[in-house]
Amino acid sequence: MRIILLGPPGAGKGTQAELLSKKLGIPKISTGDLLRDEIAKGSELGIKAKKKVEKGELVDDELVFAILKNRIERDDCKKGYILDGFPRNVAQAERFYKMFNDQEELVIEISVSEDELVRRLTSRRICKKCGATYNLLFFKPRVENKCDVCGGELIRRDDDREEVIRKRFRVYEKETKPLINYYYKKGNYFRVAGDADINEIFNRIYAIIKSNMRRFAERKSDYL
Repeated sequence: MRIILLGPPGAGKGTQAELLSKKLGIPKISTGDLLRDEIAKGSELGIKAKKKVEKGELVDDELVFAILKNRIERDDCKKGYILDGFPRNVAQAERFYKMFNDQEELVIEISVSEDELVRRLTSRRICKKCGATYNLLFFKPRVENKCDVCGGELIRRDDDREEVIRKRFRVYEKETKPLINYYYKKGNYFRVAGDADINEIFNRIYAIIKSNMRRFAERKSDYL
């Protein structure tokens, strides 16, 4: 099974993907992480991606899919994997399914209100020195404005300002609505409320996964 996690920026997709990865023993895959890794390694794909990033351009689908293909073809993905925030539109979803249609697919959206996202993300702080992340609501540093790891200064990212967060939320809703309709029609879309603490959200997601694992197993046995 592969699990696709959807949700607006700040919904907690990355956190839940990490928890699910540990629980299920399958890797978490983030296209953003993959692109950064390829750029850091200086690979052929990474060099192409870096040129786009340096020009302030979006990395095109050809590059993204090439990097994804390299990752998904590794042995640790044979039992399944978790996609964090990808695909982002129907065209990507259709292309992705044509390329990788050998596993059952489960799509879960973490739904969070605009006001809640503003509350969460305006409380986020990043270490200026080492990049460690904190949140003044959920994960405060031991010493105010100082990183627990290196003692560096904690700052708010430019994109964690309220006006930017609200703009990103509206863009997400506009771009993702057709994608949600696409998966809903396929019958593999589920939504969980992301308004609880991390463990409760995880329990909600895991309950959906367990239920569908049984359903997939029963469906497979019908063909044996």
